[in-house]
Amino acid sequence: MSDRRELSNEDYSRLLDFRTGIRRFLHWSEQQALDIGLTPAQHQLLLAIRGHADPTGPTVGDIANYLLLRHHSAVGLVDRAEAAGLVARHGDADDQRVVRLRLTAMGSRRLRQLSEAHLEELARLAPRLRALWAGLDDES
Repeated sequence: MSDRRELSNEDYSRLLDFRTGIRRFLHWSEQQALDIGLTPAQHQLLLAIRGHADPTGPTVGDIANYLLLRHHSAVGLVDRAEAAGLVARHGDADDQRVVRLRLTAMGSRRLRQLSEAHLEELARLAPRLRALWAGLDDES
């Protein structure tokens, strides 16, 4: 690390701006979920299921990896979301020992509503984020 440059006051300011922006976005996101009757964790779960690349759906292990949870915590989250009518479990077509997850119609509607609002908010924040990234890229 001896070949690294000295950090400037501007470096610290950019990092503060970036972290503050992330925290504000996450706080806004959590409030959006709460406003439609979901917990922030349920919102993340729905997004993890819908955004999973495999069309057969993610496993609980996949969800645990996406959400940085222990397996048993992911199971509890899925159990609560299933009881709320947001997700459903189904057996894998090739291996019935594997349980996969899918969104219910209600889960899909709630996620679509949140995702539209999130994409609008990200579009609003994009110019500021680009400027922050550009400042970080300049230092590489």
